[in-house]
Amino acid sequence: MNDYYHIPQALQHLIGSAAIVVRSPGRINLIGEHTDYNNGFVLPAAINKAVYVAIEKNNFNKIALYSSAHNESFEVSINDIRPIPGHWSVYILGVVDQLIKSGLAMEGFNLAIYGNVPLGAGLSSSAAVECATAFALNEMLKFEIEKIELAKIAQQAEHEFAGVKCGIMDQFASLFGEKDNVIKLDCRSMEYEYFPLKLNGYKIVLFDSQVKHSLASTEYNVRRRQCEEGVAIIKQQYPEVKSLRDVSLVMIEECLTRLPVIYNRCRYVVEENIRLEKGCNDLLNGNINAFGQKMFATHKGLSEQYEVSCKELDFLAMSAQKIPGVIGARMMGGGFGGCTINIIDEEKAASVIDILGKEYREIFEKDLKPYEVEIEDGTSRISLS
Repeated sequence: MNDYYHIPQALQHLIGSAAIVVRSPGRINLIGEHTDYNNGFVLPAAINKAVYVAIEKNNFNKIALYSSAHNESFEVSINDIRPIPGHWSVYILGVVDQLIKSGLAMEGFNLAIYGNVPLGAGLSSSAAVECATAFALNEMLKFEIEKIELAKIAQQAEHEFAGVKCGIMDQFASLFGEKDNVIKLDCRSMEYEYFPLKLNGYKIVLFDSQVKHSLASTEYNVRRRQCEEGVAIIKQQYPEVKSLRDVSLVMIEECLTRLPVIYNRCRYVVEENIRLEKGCNDLLNGNINAFGQKMFATHKGLSEQYEVSCKELDFLAMSAQKIPGVIGARMMGGGFGGCTINIIDEEKAASVIDILGKEYREIFEKDLKPYEVEIEDGTSRISLS
């Protein structure tokens, strides 16, 4: 099937003989939350909700952007790129800024963007924008940058222009996703391995709490500093330690018990890495039920130890655990809102959605948005021929 016909109409005014169209997906993360910036392991996958960009050179020394979601245009000279806090352009211009800083010759371009990745739901819409932009510019200007370097460029753009000190997981998953597979990524070495996700009669359903969060204005950066503080304390006794990746549960008990908050933050991360390793063995053995139990345990840790959940997410994860047919559920993403991710018997999914939706509306006076997602390939150029 020709992908041209799936390109949103908002982009088609840019599509001509020289235009490039790129699709970059959002991501889910099965297990391994808040471990990436601690040099640990994560287990993400790209999904069938994505950001699309259409891009072409404009032969001027300017960048002209259009956002379908905001129905807004924005122009800036290449020589005057700077972040506008809170504006959608930061994710695009941050990538341009990184490419210029690396010494590459930037040319003026027009770029239109559309996406169906729900905003604020913890599906990493910002990383999808960054990766789509980086990939499209790489294609258009023939920079020949490897995908791993594009992921690092997109991550650094988020650090410097969006002000969020994120790990590499979101950008990596968006670029390296593979259909029907999850990625076990070592965030220290950047080594990765694909594991087939055999759902065998189950499906992945996300429940959007409708609580929106902005990572830059939440406790995300605070948690990162708390983990670094724990590492610094442990390092005094164990100088070989460089990050929580190097820390054992024994070290935490020896060094951090007098600081209960730091103790909880660090213990959660170390336990989460252990859970992920065991979860990968579950996938290899085809034991999706055992894997789901580890998702429940992850939510408990995120809520009680890392304290990045909220009453809405706790309700959704804990209520789902009590409903027959749900074998795994947890909050997903940076926290304080967004989605829970659930593995549900496909024959009972409609009933689960109905039960949780009614209860959620009664208690929180909000509509619960369910999204059924499938595991898809990562960022790619869409052929128009």
